[in-house]
This record gives sequence, structure tokens and C-alpha cells, in this order.
Amino acid sequence: MALRWGITSAGKISHDFTNALATLPPEEHQVVAVAARDLDRAKAFAELHKIKKSYGSYEELAKDPDIEVVYIGTLNPQHLEVSKMMLDHGKHVLCEKPLTMNLKQTSELITHAKNKNLFLMEAIWSRCFPVYEETKKQIKSRLIGDVKQIIVSFGVPMGKKERLNKKDMGGGTILDLGVYTLQFAQYIYDGEKPVSLKGGGHLNHDGVDTSMSATLIYKNDRTATMMTHSEVELPNEAIVIGTKGKIIIPHFWCPTKAKYLPVDLPAKLVEIALPQGPLPFNHLNSAGLRYEAMEVRNCIRAGLKESQKVSHAESLLIAELEDALRKQIGVVYPEDKSK
Repeated sequence: MALRWGITSAGKISHDFTNALATLPPEEHQVVAVAARDLDRAKAFAELHKIKKSYGSYEELAKDPDIEVVYIGTLNPQHLEVSKMMLDHGKHVLCEKPLTMNLKQTSELITHAKNKNLFLMEAIWSRCFPVYEETKKQIKSRLIGDVKQIIVSFGVPMGKKERLNKKDMGGGTILDLGVYTLQFAQYIYDGEKPVSLKGGGHLNHDGVDTSMSATLIYKNDRTATMMTHSEVELPNEAIVIGTKGKIIIPHFWCPTKAKYLPVDLPAKLVEIALPQGPLPFNHLNSAGLRYEAMEVRNCIRAGLKESQKVSHAESLLIAELEDALRKQIGVVYPEDKSK
């Protein structure tokens, strides 16, 4: 039976997610309705994606009895409020990253979902790409020996994009890009909490970070080094270095290929192609959003309340690390001051 989706917000990422859903069998996924705070935008989105229902408020969508699960693509500061509203009306939730603005809010939202006995997942789509699974398999097989170092960077010139440069819109590279670098290190190190974290960076005139560089120290002589930037393009790849070789993953947040370079064996390139969507995508490899939609369906149909690919414990730890980095660099959001 098709999983019945509601889409919250009619922005670029919601477009890409809905377009990616259309690459999956209609008997497995169906978009029932879309909501935006501007009804005209919702109607235009619905017409483009051939969705039957459109709403001019999120509350109307929350009350629609035909919807099982809601994808939340709103601005970061709205994630907590909108997610709780959907849970209050009996809807499962897939919420864009960062799940909320800080650890306190993330704890509140996860507790709320558990109290409602509903599924909640932070949309860290990276975790659902087949390349991640293949890479973990190669690491466990000890292809590159003992992993000792991870180097991961994500930087793109953001220009004057308000959403990324304004504090009241939840801007900054840590929440927008750093979540990807952090989750990658945590994925390779099996969700283990680092022993220490040291970070630095620069702030813009509104007090949000335009860059971040951090070193995470783990037990057993393991380290992760990461960088984010909103003013220059970084290498935008992840390198996993072991005692017997390394793995290089271009576009590590949405990878379609990985290079395995063991010292004593021939190099190997793994490539996994993505399908075309019915409409053009806004972002790189957005067809891969289909993988997280598949994970959500598998979990909900199995009666699970969280995904093991992006568990609640992982979301909490990533939020804790984001908070720690922001504190060291000096990024304080209004949500951090609320009691």
C-alpha cells in the first residue's frame, strides 16, 4: 500500500523531494497534499507536481486525514513548531536537517514523538545512499586496515542568500553544511561520541558563521578534521584514511561514487547511477532523496518509530556537537536563550 505523503513548504528542497518521490513506484509512494503559508504558491506547486490538494496553512495539512507522513522543508527555526503540530495530529514526520535549532529543542521534539508513539526522522539523506552502505562494508572488511583519520570539507559560495546569512532564519554553515561533515565522521566511527572537539571560525555582521574548522578527537588514536565555508568552494569530498589505504568520496553528502585505494590491492571505483526525475532538480544528485523516502516507508510499514540509519541517538549527538561548535565560535540563536 502506498505511503501517503504531505509536503510542508513549497520551496526548492520540497520541490526536489517531491520530484524524487516521483522516481519511485506509485503503489509505494503517493503525495496527497502540499501546504505553504501562501496559498498561491501551494497551488502552483500542486499543479506542477500533479498533487490533488493544496493548502494555505500548515495546520490545514496537519488536519487532513488522508496523510500518513509529512515531509517538512520549512526554514530551520520552524522545524520544532511545525513538526510538533504534525505529530499532534497523528502524522509521522520526516524533517529536514538540522532537526531543530539546538540540542534542547531536539530533545523536546524526540520526546514528543515518543509520547505520541509516532515515527520521527531527521532527513540526513546522505545516510541512505548506497555508497555509504558499500563504504561501511569495505571498512568492516578491513580493506584499508584500521581507520585513523577522516578529512571532510563542505564549502560553497552562498552569495547573499538571506536564509543562510541571517540569524533569525537559522543561517550559518554549521547548521547548513556542518551537519553533513559531522554526520559523516559519526557514521564512519559508528556513532561514537568524540572525546573532545575544538573548533574555530568567522562570523558575519549578523553573528552567524561563514566558516568553521574543527578537529574531533576519538579514542584509539582516531581523529576527524572538518571544514565548512560559505564564501569559497572547498574540495567537497570526504577522505577516510586507514593503516592500509584510503577511501575518497566526492560529493560525500550525496555520493554516487567512491574510490577505494588499498595499499596492497588494485584500486577500485564504485559508481551507482541515479534516475532522472520527471522535472529538473534544483540541487546536485537530488534524485537520491528517493533513498530516504524508501527508508521512511520501510520503517513505518515495519511499525518502527525511528530509523537505524538516522537514529534518535544520532540526531541528539549531532545536535550536541553542533551546539558545542557554535559555542566555541560564538553563534547564538534566539532559540538558545529561550527557557
